[in-house]
Amino acid sequence: MTLNVERADSRTLPSLKPLRLLDNAGHAVSGAETGGFALPDIETLLGLYRRMVIARRFDVQVTALTRQGRLATFPSALGQEACEIGAVSALRREDWLFPTYRDTIALLTRGVDPAELLAQFRGDWHSGFDQKAHRCASQSTPLATQALHAVGLSHAARLRRDPIVALTFLGDGSTSEGDAHEAFNFAAVWQTPTVFVVQNNQFAISVPLSKQTRARTIADKAVGYGMPGYHVDGNDVAAMYAVTSAAVDRARAGDGPTLIEGLTYRIEAHTNSDDPTRYRDKRDVEHWKRRDPIERLERYLVSEGALTEDVRAEITAAAEELAATTRDAMNTEVEHDPLELFRHVYGRPRAALAEQRDALAAELAGRPGGVE
Repeated sequence: MTLNVERADSRTLPSLKPLRLLDNAGHAVSGAETGGFALPDIETLLGLYRRMVIARRFDVQVTALTRQGRLATFPSALGQEACEIGAVSALRREDWLFPTYRDTIALLTRGVDPAELLAQFRGDWHSGFDQKAHRCASQSTPLATQALHAVGLSHAARLRRDPIVALTFLGDGSTSEGDAHEAFNFAAVWQTPTVFVVQNNQFAISVPLSKQTRARTIADKAVGYGMPGYHVDGNDVAAMYAVTSAAVDRARAGDGPTLIEGLTYRIEAHTNSDDPTRYRDKRDVEHWKRRDPIERLERYLVSEGALTEDVRAEITAAAEELAATTRDAMNTEVEHDPLELFRHVYGRPRAALAEQRDALAAELAGRPGGVE
């Protein structure tokens, strides 16, 4: 019997203690906890703080609009700002993001307009923004399917010698899906420039992590696929940015994929239709509120003299301006044309579809205010 082994890599499991650069009180840490990563410079941290504050104000505003009936549904990312913004801030403009349904603030950080971003949550469009222009795929409701898309795009880029990286978010529950396994395996075998960021908020709707896996951490799974894995404090934006930046650089250099697990917590309900009190202990929620990612970084920046009252006021004003813009956009009624349903199905419309389109047009034309 022969064993075809091209390369035998020696890999160690990530530490059970999450890697971090700032502790819960906002103090810089040193030693083994850092995993060898350096704290980003003050200017970078101040930029990350600004993005998190604006993102949270947006999230809170959209949640309020959903409760008012202005949106059909919305999955809040309150408490997960460090995971999302720390990760996407490590990307270049030409890189691609493949989000989940919960990663609205990541898309906002990438520059997608609020009205276009929320179009699908209001039921206007499946994806209301130009994906190619923003280098962001549409938000994915099926679990883990976007991970395969990220691997496919990054593999194609590698074949073309296009030096871009694809980053995809996953939830802890998504790692139980077959699509996630296939994405991890293909990425590692093909050595694609892909970064997998698993936001472990500890519940797949109502299913706790303990019922998803017997692995010590999700990051441990990287070893079985033959790629690096990092178990990171997902409420430490400095650590998330530093680790993701290293993974992006590694991928761009042709050294393959990385799996990053950000340990965090979903403060709000799964969506506005969920009742988390049925499966979560209120004391756990209060515990994680005390580990707030924005407050942690804020304490550090204040201690370093970087976050002055003037800077804080400017950031707050920018956040309120975005909230007002979002309110105005969602309070404006959109005129829908039902015939749009038929316009982007085929490049050359089929006879049956054209017949259906004509039938609907005739029905609409017969109504008061109908279309011709």
